[in-house]
Amino acid sequence: IERCKKSVWKFKSQWEELSDRVGFWADMENPYITYEDSYIESVWWSLKVIFEKGLLYKGHKVVPYCPRCGTSLSSHEVAQGYKDVEDASVIVRFPVQGQQDTYLLAWTTTPWTLPSNVALCVNADEQYARVRSGNETFYIAAVLAPQILEDGFEVLETFPGSAMLGIYYEPLYDYAPAGSDVYRVVADSYVTLTDGTGIVHTAPAFGEDDARVGRDNGLAFVQMVDAQGMFAEGTPWAGKFVKQADPLIIEDLKDRGLLFATLPFTHSYPFCWRCDTPLLYYARSTWFIRMTAVRDALLRCNQDINWIPGNIRDGRMGNFLENVVDWGLSRERYWGTPLPIWECGCGHVHLIGSREELIRMGRDVPENIELHKPYIDAVTLTCPHCGGEMQRVPEVIDCWYDSGSMPFAQWHYPFENEELFEQNFPADFISEAIDQTRGWFYSLLAISTLLFDAPPYQNCVVLGLVNDMEGRKMSKHLGNVVDPWDVLDKQGADAVRWYFYVSSAPWLSTRFSGEAISEAQRKFMGTLWNTYAFYVLYANIDGFNPAEHTLDYASLPVMDRWILSRLSTVTAQVDGHLMNYRITEASRALAAFVDELSNWYVRRGRERYWGSGMSADKIAAYMTLYTVLETVAGLAAPFVPFMAEMIYRNLVLPIRPGAPESVHLTDFPVSRAEWIDMQLEENMAAVLDIVTLGRACRNVASIKNRQPTPGLYVQGEALPEEFTALIADELNVKAVRFVSDAAALIDYNIKPQMRTLGPRLGRLLPAVRAELSKVDGTAFVNALNERGGADIIVEGQTLTLSAEDVLIETVQRPGYVSQSSGSLTVVLDTNLTDALRTEGFVREVVSKVQNLRKEAGFSVTDHIRLYYAGDAEGAAMIADNADFIGAEVLADAVSPGEGPGFAKSLDINGRSMTLAAERIV
Repeated sequence: IERCKKSVWKFKSQWEELSDRVGFWADMENPYITYEDSYIESVWWSLKVIFEKGLLYKGHKVVPYCPRCGTSLSSHEVAQGYKDVEDASVIVRFPVQGQQDTYLLAWTTTPWTLPSNVALCVNADEQYARVRSGNETFYIAAVLAPQILEDGFEVLETFPGSAMLGIYYEPLYDYAPAGSDVYRVVADSYVTLTDGTGIVHTAPAFGEDDARVGRDNGLAFVQMVDAQGMFAEGTPWAGKFVKQADPLIIEDLKDRGLLFATLPFTHSYPFCWRCDTPLLYYARSTWFIRMTAVRDALLRCNQDINWIPGNIRDGRMGNFLENVVDWGLSRERYWGTPLPIWECGCGHVHLIGSREELIRMGRDVPENIELHKPYIDAVTLTCPHCGGEMQRVPEVIDCWYDSGSMPFAQWHYPFENEELFEQNFPADFISEAIDQTRGWFYSLLAISTLLFDAPPYQNCVVLGLVNDMEGRKMSKHLGNVVDPWDVLDKQGADAVRWYFYVSSAPWLSTRFSGEAISEAQRKFMGTLWNTYAFYVLYANIDGFNPAEHTLDYASLPVMDRWILSRLSTVTAQVDGHLMNYRITEASRALAAFVDELSNWYVRRGRERYWGSGMSADKIAAYMTLYTVLETVAGLAAPFVPFMAEMIYRNLVLPIRPGAPESVHLTDFPVSRAEWIDMQLEENMAAVLDIVTLGRACRNVASIKNRQPTPGLYVQGEALPEEFTALIADELNVKAVRFVSDAAALIDYNIKPQMRTLGPRLGRLLPAVRAELSKVDGTAFVNALNERGGADIIVEGQTLTLSAEDVLIETVQRPGYVSQSSGSLTVVLDTNLTDALRTEGFVREVVSKVQNLRKEAGFSVTDHIRLYYAGDAEGAAMIADNADFIGAEVLADAVSPGEGPGFAKSLDINGRSMTLAAERIV
């Protein structure tokens, strides 16, 4: 026991280290410990309540059992010991009572269980036959008769398995208790016709299906094999191990004319992983909780739980509860919570529910007795019925019962902390993987229903499993296991956390790899950090202190008001999603906002931070960005706790004395309703849609964004001037015009859709194609949009075609490029003048100089002298625009010639130029 207690803590430090590393916040200083007396006492109390309700009883449960070790094995222990072995299965004649030379042909793969036979089982819904073969008549599954009765047979009659119920037969070995209703045909759906005879020998003492069928049909329990796997006294094979008895039993049946066939077969069989003994599926004496009696209460409590995803409630969990079976509570182990049941030879049973009751009823029980083996085994009670000595049963409790008792046992309820328990029950939510449906999820629900007639948790987030990038289960055998410490050390806990939030809904299986984490990390964390770094860089340059200024929302420019409106909208969205356990939706909403913040708001407003001095506009820009970053740190804290903490501590603590020392100790951000302007957000969303299509037009036309173009046409409702100006500046067009119809700028090619028209028109298809090639594309598309169909005349017939009948291809008019998405169409005018080309060249020069400054290692505030040389026309354009270029790149002088400083030869819009930058000290 002492060694077991130590082993419990073997991996404590590793678990705590990993929990700390991934930002899992738990009370490590005060954990509940299931082997401590206070926990055990609460478990005993719960069993006392169940016992007094008449829901605890003693029966048998079939378990994988090692007769040499004398212990049952768990499923994972069984999985360690499978071997391929060759055994003999047998088909046996069971003589039908009252019918001469008539037999039920039954099959079994375990001949040693035949002496414990009490019934034969068929499938009530399958077809069976009574057939004659030679001088004998057999009952057998109709479909299997040809392969079993190879010498030929005559079918006398066929009938469903249900017609065989109640047929009695002569036992092979009669060991059933006198007067028991046995040696008859019963039915169950587990019987299949894939092999054997369709009639299965049934021994409830061996095999889970056999035991269930025995209970369902009130069959006697016959177990002619002892706990060491030896045949019992009174049998011809007494003292023989079951596997050694197999050939002896087969020979006995053969000698008595009851063996029909022996069929050798190779199969995978479990052996004990400790001692290599063949395991037996063996019925052991077990204490059960009668869960079937509270089935309706379980279903009712399950309905009160918010399962995420919702289909688990009536699906996986609901189906399990509908078919709930009694809980086999006891385990033949030495380590575990002792089962507090004492039995007397007179048959009286008593269950102890507290330490006080144990001391009061026990004989010479020390007050400080440890409620564990071996100490508890020494305690005897005086039987209140006969005065005899009562001994504790040797079993311990299923460890899942310990786990399911956590809601009350962690508080030592009901012996103390009653108010604390009530404050924490039921839990707000729990979360585990899908495989815990029948484990922790069920044990919590079962015990809570038994004790409190209420669910133990309000919400349950069901997690999918983690697979490799190909969707395969991770295993050492496949070599695809990912060590969590590898990714934590390489990419950090925040990145791992974020990947799980944003990649898919929690209940779906996740494809996991370092590359996938990096991608998610780059899109969100990299973007957020770059935005934060941008603010810090310029705020430090300007010595900006937010504590010295206020944010006046009403006086802010449109971009500031928009980002603050979006911030408040997203704050409400994230809060609402998290309140309803929609983790993926919350994280994706936050990610979308950070993308807008960085790639639209900050990128559009960078120049506001560049000027010298501290103008009102610059202060508004700083205050707006600071406000957003502080709020985003709070929103992101549950997702990426370490990055959020760093941003908070660097931005907030230095300027706000008395603020909570951690972002995780602050209130979660609250949406500012007065900042939300939905019309503003809708207008900006329209701007972003137009800009996206405008960029696509430039890509199609292969025109860089620094090259201005004459204009952009937008088919749709006009936006206010301040938004139109944003579009023009972002897309570098001289004008943005909203038009009701962009038909004058685009055209369409119409082709037949073979998938729909081919089967319908057949031979007319070539003529339809020819006619469609000649139609006015714009008029045709307008007809489709306005009335849902367009007419063409083919061989004198008028055909009406729908949108599903044609393929529509946008055709660009010369000098124009168009792009569409849904009802939105934009057209870019690409007809460039010399003045526009000059402007584009100059903007390209500014960009090249800025890159030159970075490569030279200049700071953003350094002033320079700029020199240029090369293509004559290029040099002339630089000279004509020297003042503009100098202002943009902080060049105090822009001079011809190669000059000193950092220089590079460049291709600028097809012109060979050399630029040099010299820092002015």
